[in-house]
Amino acid sequence: MSRCVIVGGAEIGDYRWARQALEPGDFYVFCDSGLRHRGPLGVEPHLIVGDFDSHPEPHLPAETIVLPREKDDTDTVYAVKEALRRGFGDFLLLGVIGGRLDHTLGNLGILLMLDSLDKPCVALDDYSQLEIVSRRPARVSPAFPYFSLLNISGTARGITIRGAKYPLDGGEISCEYQYGVSNEVLPGQTAEITVREGRLLLVKVLRDSDHGEAEPI
Repeated sequence: MSRCVIVGGAEIGDYRWARQALEPGDFYVFCDSGLRHRGPLGVEPHLIVGDFDSHPEPHLPAETIVLPREKDDTDTVYAVKEALRRGFGDFLLLGVIGGRLDHTLGNLGILLMLDSLDKPCVALDDYSQLEIVSRRPARVSPAFPYFSLLNISGTARGITIRGAKYPLDGGEISCEYQYGVSNEVLPGQTAEITVREGRLLLVKVLRDSDHGEAEPI
């Protein structure tokens, strides 16, 4: 089955990063005010989900699920659950990071939820590519100037980092002490990260706002 791309309403400042991540055959779900990204992304929705408290109901020729405004799931969480119900098992999240911190943190929870279901998921913002490292090794190519490992769920143990400026062998990172920020891939190598117990958020930095831009990947 094709990959599901969920488009939320957070700001996308530079659409180059988002457009180059899109693939032929992707299934697009736009969530409420995420519809404002249709034109700049150059794609049309296959499914629209929202309570339309931040965007007028679009009345487009696409399947639309109108949600109540009072509900437990955000529009984005509902969209992911609906995609799971339809059998999708691979996800790209756009427009879900940035703006309101509460929405950003809630959307990071989606990464954890999908990881618990063993469903690959990447979230992309203007500066970085985010994914969860747990069961399988993760790799970072030299195309990314920096990467960080952050704990957003309990304590991760048995962390190994190879091929990076700051290697690690059997390390532990807790939510209280986040020392895995701003590592670098060694020249000509690909960094590999494994976690024996727990989960980490891997942030692959596409560009550094303080030190200019990296070339598009």
